[in-house]
Amino acid sequence: MNTPEKDYVVQVLDSPLQVDALAWNALLAAQNPFEEPNPFMRHEYLAAMLESASATAATGWTARFVTLRQHGQLVGACALYLKDHSYGEYVFDHAWANAYQQHGLAYYPKAVVAPPFTPVPGARLLACDATTRTLLLKAVLAWCAQEGLSSLHLLFASDDDLKACQHEGLMLRHNVQFHWTNSAPGYRDFEHFLDSLNRDKRKKIHQERRKVADAGVRFRWAQGAAILRADWDFFYRCYEQTYVEHGNAPYLNSDFFERMQGTMAQNWLLFVAERGGRPVAASLIALSTGNTGASGQLDVNNQAKVAYGRYWGAIERIDCLHFEACYYQPLAWCIAHGYQRFEGGAQGEHKMARALMPVKTSSAHWLAHPAFADAVERFLAREDEGVQGYLEDLARRNPFRPSVPQSGAAPAQTPLPAGRPRSDGDH
Repeated sequence: MNTPEKDYVVQVLDSPLQVDALAWNALLAAQNPFEEPNPFMRHEYLAAMLESASATAATGWTARFVTLRQHGQLVGACALYLKDHSYGEYVFDHAWANAYQQHGLAYYPKAVVAPPFTPVPGARLLACDATTRTLLLKAVLAWCAQEGLSSLHLLFASDDDLKACQHEGLMLRHNVQFHWTNSAPGYRDFEHFLDSLNRDKRKKIHQERRKVADAGVRFRWAQGAAILRADWDFFYRCYEQTYVEHGNAPYLNSDFFERMQGTMAQNWLLFVAERGGRPVAASLIALSTGNTGASGQLDVNNQAKVAYGRYWGAIERIDCLHFEACYYQPLAWCIAHGYQRFEGGAQGEHKMARALMPVKTSSAHWLAHPAFADAVERFLAREDEGVQGYLEDLARRNPFRPSVPQSGAAPAQTPLPAGRPRSDGDH
């Protein structure tokens, strides 16, 4: 593809493997100087999605990675997928697809810019500066129009992405996730954190934790290379069973997690629940653990560290085990290791009782059909009013003690998600 700017070259590639991994990761690392890069946009993560056959044309995710180069240097890039369904996105547009079908129009294929099966806010349009980001978006829009696609959707986008999208006339859609934020200068321990909550919430958490302990459950955790092969195998057994119980096949296969163990081990933290010396449940957390730039050297630069609730499963039913494995154990770990935020994934108003506070997330949308674009824009205006009212209602149910300043609704984006079984993205 050609751009009006003679110095830029745009390529639309069929695979992340056609993009240099160090150059991609260096561009990702440059997106937010105040926070460690989102691990789900790393080259290794996206490559594993393809190479494990978890996200391919056969599963409805056809890769089209768009790159922008200036004088041979990678200055802009995004992970774009052609979709022939709307599963695994966590921003529901099934009603839009149905409306197209009722009018005899094709909604699929559509274009999605986001890591597959991953409802985590972060940079989507990787660029060296704001001008380049806008040029990248223009190139993507031009390509979508050229290919006759119905629409383009940037999901869980960053503030910088949203600014570029608004500038180019894309529509914004807002919703809510629930994130926990550490206090400043930081909770001393889990009990110190509990002391910030009102009496009822504090009492409920103590009761839930006591039920798990009284059931004879004990936890251990391991990070990175310390996660043994047997642990990964047990985790996948739990993860797969969670999907089977909901009547679905899992989005991700065992080969994907094997690749994570081999290429991104330090970005994963596993909690294993044991009873009577045998494992009964597992919870897998993702971590931002610093980034590797063009030199390949780890560089943390005092950036905010974030943990992400991702996947869980159990082979025994034990009262309150889900809360312990997916919230209390990870939060205690975050406090002990100086993590500033824990993102609980898609959905889950129940998370507020565990001090995960509502955070507005956003996606950006372009529809090629003018009449449908107008109708969707009106729908989004009404939906946004509902989201604002929902946030106000949630604020009235704040779980913190009145005398304790909230460590906050987490500072993610200014812009919601949804999904299949409570496994991918809804920890």
